[in-house]
Amino acid sequence: MDHRRQIQEFLASRRARISPQSVGLPVAGRKRRVPGLRREEVAALAGLSVDYYIRLERGALTNASDSVLQAIARALRLDAAEQAHLVDLARAGTRSAISRSRRTSPAAIAPQLQTVLDALVGVPALVRSPALDMVAANSLGRALYSVLHSGARTAPSLARFTFLDPHARQFWGDWDAVADDLTAQLRAAAGANPLDRALTDLVGELSTRSDTFRELWARHDVRAHERGTKRFQHPVVGALELRYDLLHLAAEPGLTMITYTAEPGTTSHDNLSLLASCAADQDNDIGRTQAAPSRRD
Repeated sequence: MDHRRQIQEFLASRRARISPQSVGLPVAGRKRRVPGLRREEVAALAGLSVDYYIRLERGALTNASDSVLQAIARALRLDAAEQAHLVDLARAGTRSAISRSRRTSPAAIAPQLQTVLDALVGVPALVRSPALDMVAANSLGRALYSVLHSGARTAPSLARFTFLDPHARQFWGDWDAVADDLTAQLRAAAGANPLDRALTDLVGELSTRSDTFRELWARHDVRAHERGTKRFQHPVVGALELRYDLLHLAAEPGLTMITYTAEPGTTSHDNLSLLASCAADQDNDIGRTQAAPSRRD
């Protein structure tokens, strides 16, 4: 991924969505060749010279001060996730950011964290990498995402499943929203970790194999939901509408823990309880099989 091109396309896409009228700029009698704001209009709104803003939009963000970035964010009406992405893009060229970006997320979690996951009885929980790989889960988390774990030899990929597996559109109750969110999360992660090889390879693969992903990626949308609701059509228990909460792990940089809960008294709560019972039975069967003494004929 070309870092300067990411900066240029992100800023251009943000100003393209803002109409001059919405920021009080006169447009009567002026023929406009570009959607949204011109670069000189963004510069004026941000209190910057036109030449300086043009250099910034062409990729020279590394030395921009925090006040300049804040002025651009105000002019382009960036939300919190977009502001964070702008800062990530600006700081990605610094020595410390390059050093962080070259670090890879662990392929496995510490045993203590797995103990925490396993202690969440009745709550599906998983740990996810910036590239949206499920690097760990508790028993109920694996049961919830059983369609991803089936036959998987490595950490299941939420992104590859969503865009490349034909079962994904049935599994996700709202596939379009999930696809949009995952792409926006990958875009944010790529801004924070421009040299992450796993991310770069994933984006390249999905861009080549999925027209939908390629279109969504070109929007340069970024998103960072800390909580929300997801709808599943589970192959074993049917419909599930679950609230999710994200927790960023200070001890495991780059990894995120996600928990899912259902509203008590709902069909989803009953179905999640049934799934937990099925997962417990399966774990017991596995435990009995492993404990059984081997026999020789």
